[in-house]
Amino acid sequence: MSHKKIIRVYTGDDSRSHFEDLVVPMNEMILGERISLRSEMLPVAGLSFRENPLGRSEEFHCPKKRQFVITLFGAVEIRCGGGKRCFGPGDVLFAEDLTGEGHANRELLGPRQSLIIPVPDDFDIRRWAIAP
Repeated sequence: MSHKKIIRVYTGDDSRSHFEDLVVPMNEMILGERISLRSEMLPVAGLSFRENPLGRSEEFHCPKKRQFVITLFGAVEIRCGGGKRCFGPGDVLFAEDLTGEGHANRELLGPRQSLIIPVPDDFDIRRWAIAP
């Protein structure tokens, strides 16, 4: 079984945002004579495309909704109380630091294009993804 890596950013007990590495199990699926990999389906509450211009954005902020952010093109550095990480094409962030200090981003290569996928209020990432 293979896995897809995602990075979760969440609010800790210290009211600061922190990163957590998670993986999504991928199961084999037969398509004709080929074998593909696919995760279980998950509920979503919409989908939008976003484009961020190059430049610094040192302001800390919290997302309005819990959401997946999938980088399609470009690169960004995200900084929070738990350190900093860089995200590029194909990387998946699950942002659920809705309270507290939040996180800041610095566009590294752009304009960065992302796919934003909010999840329903009752979505539990732990039922879908696991610690590596």
